[in-house]
Amino acid sequence: MRGMIQGAHVMLFSKDAEGDRAFLRDVLGLAHVDAGHGWLIFGMPPSEVAVHPEEGNAKRGERAMAGAELYFMCEDLKGTMKALEAKGVKCGKVEKERWGTRTTIGMPSGGEVGLYEPTHKTAIPWKK
Repeated sequence: MRGMIQGAHVMLFSKDAEGDRAFLRDVLGLAHVDAGHGWLIFGMPPSEVAVHPEEGNAKRGERAMAGAELYFMCEDLKGTMKALEAKGVKCGKVEKERWGTRTTIGMPSGGEVGLYEPTHKTAIPWKK
């Protein structure tokens, strides 16, 4: 029997939505559909959610929304960074954390998303 939640929809807010959509489509190669008028919605790789302590919440109208950060996960951070850099993508400084090794991926809008190679157990089956 399926649970009551069948999926998740992540929203990235961007100063250059068209550029960032092209980046997700053409550089990261995410599968997508056109929801109409060029509004692309992207499929995501298998995902997991972790809840971390937070000092504040994002506001959406009158409601306090849970804050969020997007980190893509990979099995080989160095190899993934090399492949991204070959496509002209700038990655941030590599930092070792107790939960893995991380960097950031620069997007056309100037925003960044995280990228990391986890050392912790994951809730998705691809992890070694």
